[in-house]
Amino acid sequence: MADDAGIVLLEKKGDDDDHQNCPGCNIDRLKQEQRGVPYINLSFIWLVSLCTALPISSLFPYLYFMIRDFHIAKEEEDIGFYAGFVASSFMIGRAMTSIFWGKLADRYGRKPIILIGTFTVIIFNTLFGLSTSFWLAISTRFLLGCFNCLLGVIRAYAAEVVSEEYTALSLSVVSTSRGIGLILGPAIGGYLAQPAEKYPKIFSQSSVFGRFPYFLPSLVISVYATGVLIACWWIPETLHTHCRVAHEMLNPNGPGYSPYEVNNDGNGEGECGDQKLKSEGSLMRNRPLMAVIIVYCVFSLQEIAYSEIFSLWAVSDRSYGGLSFSSQDVGEVLAISGLGLLVFQLLVYPPLEKTLGLLVIIRLSAFMLIPLLSCYPSIATLSGVALHLVINCASILKNALSISLVTGFFILLNKAVVWFLVRFIEYPFLLFFLGISYCKFDGTKYSNIV
Repeated sequence: MADDAGIVLLEKKGDDDDHQNCPGCNIDRLKQEQRGVPYINLSFIWLVSLCTALPISSLFPYLYFMIRDFHIAKEEEDIGFYAGFVASSFMIGRAMTSIFWGKLADRYGRKPIILIGTFTVIIFNTLFGLSTSFWLAISTRFLLGCFNCLLGVIRAYAAEVVSEEYTALSLSVVSTSRGIGLILGPAIGGYLAQPAEKYPKIFSQSSVFGRFPYFLPSLVISVYATGVLIACWWIPETLHTHCRVAHEMLNPNGPGYSPYEVNNDGNGEGECGDQKLKSEGSLMRNRPLMAVIIVYCVFSLQEIAYSEIFSLWAVSDRSYGGLSFSSQDVGEVLAISGLGLLVFQLLVYPPLEKTLGLLVIIRLSAFMLIPLLSCYPSIATLSGVALHLVINCASILKNALSISLVTGFFILLNKAVVWFLVRFIEYPFLLFFLGISYCKFDGTKYSNIV
């Protein structure tokens, strides 16, 4: 890997190296002419990243009440069991289709996949809000996960649409929008669910929001996704429609590249997109990379489990060890912790990382999470102002430690593999949250649970 890491991508000038009809080459030319921070491109990245974060976090404040209203649980303590199926169906769908969407993004471009993913958020997120049965809720969440291909693709797009100088900033926008999603998503779900009960003067029981009490938060997110879909119609494509760049990166000292693959009949006809790239390196033999992926897999398991269990625990009755919170109370806690996370990301983490170092922060955060999570059952013994103060502080600290680990893992991933190989060859899957990691070298496909 040391030899592979030493490969240098040389910039070549000339008409022979540029393809006028290639979107990727056009973006490269624009990046060379770019002056200053690309605010427009960063804005598109922020909008799409937020669009994929909101549907994930918005349902947690009201999921318990939604399952209760389905009347599928015979006992109250069984509600969490059924809620787990609804919440996990999204991630199951995402994991099953991540390879498929990544292959499409590498073949047909990032922009079409972003448009498809945004459009399906509008459809299936709206249908989820209109669900009247347990199985309909599971089906719509599963389909939403199957077609929610935005996270991996937008990370690849964020790395490609800006110059190397602003790559770190572009990727940080993706992470920061996740923090914004943690603020807005739970707030939308907590405040807008069951509007006929919370705001009877505005919404009557006979209205559509009275008959479908969980439709309003889904509708608000779908309206936002509609705006994102319209805005993304003008985003530039970044995919290279030829294989010259990838070939020169992987074979800097090899023979000249021909855009056509010679067939058995020797007529020289073939497609550039079908050309198999040659590489002596293998991600499976990259021990630092595989170590980070395995550790990140374990961390992601507890992170998703916490996100889903916290809301169920908070709204459960005190007789079962819960906090007896309402959906609005849960939304407030999650929104406050999300706001604290945003402040931590922007103001606290950068100087902390420079002072302590990346590995120290990762180890310290992982160590501190153990006693913190162990203290959560004891919080249920508190009440009143003390309960709200402690649960908010614990939630803020938990999110700060988690984002420190996530940021550290992403940085280690970038350091563990050749950057431009990951950037151009199916990068969406390597950083896919709880999805399938997919990388292709020399025609071989590796699938890893990230």
